[in-house]
Amino acid sequence: MSTANLSSQNASEVRSGLRLRWVRSLLRSPVGLLGFFLVSGAFLMAIGADFIAPHDPAEFNFRSRLEAPSWLGGEPGFFLGTDQLGRDLLSRLIHGSRISLLVGVLGVLISMLIGVTLGLVSGYVGGFVDSFISRVIDTFMAIPFILLALAVVGVVGTRGGNSLVILVVVLGLTGWVTFARVVRGEVLSVKNLEYVEAANALGQHNFFIIFRHVLPNFTASIIVLATLQIATVIIAESSLSFLGLGVQPPTVTWGIMLADGRDHLATSWWLSTFPGIAITLTTLGMILLGDWLRDVLDPRMKT
Repeated sequence: MSTANLSSQNASEVRSGLRLRWVRSLLRSPVGLLGFFLVSGAFLMAIGADFIAPHDPAEFNFRSRLEAPSWLGGEPGFFLGTDQLGRDLLSRLIHGSRISLLVGVLGVLISMLIGVTLGLVSGYVGGFVDSFISRVIDTFMAIPFILLALAVVGVVGTRGGNSLVILVVVLGLTGWVTFARVVRGEVLSVKNLEYVEAANALGQHNFFIIFRHVLPNFTASIIVLATLQIATVIIAESSLSFLGLGVQPPTVTWGIMLADGRDHLATSWWLSTFPGIAITLTTLGMILLGDWLRDVLDPRMKT
């Protein structure tokens, strides 16, 4: 057998071993398993919304308005009841997961791109560049994330057909600070290690050193932080949509559903309760999954 075939076989065995170790670790962790099922359920619901939802989420039926859930004596066919316009709440809940998860994932990707880049530059270059970026980070850290997003959205506005794009960009541009702070600290802890100094002595380009020798040391930390940050962005999107500053109707989001039901809490509690449960379970799943990933990926957490 040739050397190339042996290398390919060994690499395949290593990948299989890693997958098996991850599966065993997940099965041994009740917290990770619960988080995995909650997050997987939310994403599967969002991906298959067109096939899972029993009704059109935008279909009006005024004869069935404010119907209680069918298991509480409401009209059959509306498992979670209907809203003030007679729209099926379960269908709207399923379709609303798409926007909430889309905003969460895309917003975090933008934040991660900006924050990781600035953190790498700040920590590795040092000097005036590090001081300037650090002061910017400190300034943004002094302002609560949701308050900063609220202020930016209030200035930019989300009216019109581009409300989803604007909201994603705003949340991405206001959530990068956490990534930058964590990455900067990680870079400072590894940039003076022997192999990094050896790469410098060999005349390798800084760009190559950063992405080949420095960044791989804390990729796991970035993945864990991104998972936790998605939960934060989902809550921020729901809060802004609840206040009328997020994604605009007729697009369905969990935050809009909460806002629609706040005037009927005394008589039709299900309008706000079920979207609130969906937000809680999804963000809880992200947090639990992030905790499990931290335990698996961070060797310092192993005993």
